[in-house]
Amino acid sequence: MARGERGVARVLEKLEASVNAGQYYEAHQMYRTLYFRYLNQKKYGDLLQLLHSGANILLGCDQQGSGTDLAILLLDVLTKSQIKPCEEWIEKIAQLFAKMKPNVVERDTFLINAVKWSMDKNKRGHPLLHKSIAEVYWQEKKLTSAYRHFLHSNDGVAFATKLIELHITKGFKSEIAMFIAQAVLQILCLKNKEMAHEAFKEYTRSHPNLNERVPPFQYPLLNFLYLLLKVLDQKNAMKFLMLRKSYDKFLKRDPRYLGYLDTIARVWFGISAPGNRRNPNSMLGGIIKSMLGDIDSSDEDGSNLANKTQVPDLD
Repeated sequence: MARGERGVARVLEKLEASVNAGQYYEAHQMYRTLYFRYLNQKKYGDLLQLLHSGANILLGCDQQGSGTDLAILLLDVLTKSQIKPCEEWIEKIAQLFAKMKPNVVERDTFLINAVKWSMDKNKRGHPLLHKSIAEVYWQEKKLTSAYRHFLHSNDGVAFATKLIELHITKGFKSEIAMFIAQAVLQILCLKNKEMAHEAFKEYTRSHPNLNERVPPFQYPLLNFLYLLLKVLDQKNAMKFLMLRKSYDKFLKRDPRYLGYLDTIARVWFGISAPGNRRNPNSMLGGIIKSMLGDIDSSDEDGSNLANKTQVPDLD
């Protein structure tokens, strides 16, 4: 063991002894003193080890304020040492977050700083961090927060699995298409077509209450999503406008869909005006029927999109 490593090991032993003796305040202050000392000396590796260990120990002793404070300092060092987001540190950050009680005010500060550190090449934060945080929120039954982070997780399969569980436990049978519709439209607004494809495929393939695994589906909204993804793959703006017009009566049942589609029109096709105000020509019926068959002309049992309860929405 190198001299520096032996020094850190001895410091950690002393700090753990203080914690074991119940001297939490003294231990916390010692950690902070060492933080400033090591930071000035740019001993980033030793400092990261020290702070990670201290945060874990104090949080494990239910010293929420002190432990969270050290965790926030840890993120500060990750940023100042220019350590890039990686699986190892993202896992450690998520584990610390899970140990913090939801009512700890500084927990939000920790999360904000963690996302900022993870941005690097991802302007919304690293997808793996979002997925890990989403899983923590899901376990805590904070479904809106979990949903928001799953949107940025880049994992359509995991997201769809949660949406299936959410619909089965909290939704009505008639809302089966709505739970995936809002998610797919929001993901497309974030310009992540691959994740939208993945989520839609997993949801329709794995939901136990869906009779069809491939189109045409019993639910018009599912057929719309299938065709929408196909049109985006084709980069065909005219088909997009005609598709939107064709399914207008189903889309109007949730006013938010129109807003999402306006955004999709802008980010994918450069269309500024709301697409549902356009006037597609008579090619419309033929295109839709050729792609799906004439199955969506009536509102049969199971296609009711009545908005009784909503999938958790963005804050």
